[in-house]
Amino acid sequence: MNPTPTVVLVPGLRDHLPDHWQTVLATRFAGAVTVPPSAHARLSRDTQVTALNDTLSRIRGPVVLVAHSAGVHTTVHWAARRQRPVRGALLATPPDFDIPLPTGHPEPQTLRENGWLPTSRTPLPFPAVVAASADDPMARFGRVVEMAHDWGSRVVDLGPVGHLNPASGYGDWPQALDLLREFGCRPAPDTEAPA
Repeated sequence: MNPTPTVVLVPGLRDHLPDHWQTVLATRFAGAVTVPPSAHARLSRDTQVTALNDTLSRIRGPVVLVAHSAGVHTTVHWAARRQRPVRGALLATPPDFDIPLPTGHPEPQTLRENGWLPTSRTPLPFPAVVAASADDPMARFGRVVEMAHDWGSRVVDLGPVGHLNPASGYGDWPQALDLLREFGCRPAPDTEAPA
């Protein structure tokens, strides 16, 4: 029997929120690890990729990556340059960095200067599911499908869930548990969301 993988959460570039679904999800898996936020050069792609790589280097055995927003781009940029085996990845609501994002988010030029552009379109060396929102203010559904196709990933249409964050009404996201079971992740029995 394959060992249960360690769930590794890859957050986006925004501040940590205790009611974010990734924070809630981390409490449901024994030994789950969250990539820590950078204290400096937070917008730097290389800083984010290095933080993910450093986190993974401390984990023995299989891992499953759970990325949200810019964390998806951190994951795909990391995967294009690294060799560590990954059992799978859940990639939720990646933003489209090629278009201007809503007010309060970095401009495309700032993202380019910090290494996020061009968007990596390299096929992932592990299976992945891209969870896409029908009304995400950070990316049109069709663009997310194009990215997922280029990454060799399966797309799950979440319907109209905004950016799948607390501002869109999402703290807990029970569907993530079902998607992670596909990669052999098993939540602790006493932490399952009520049916």
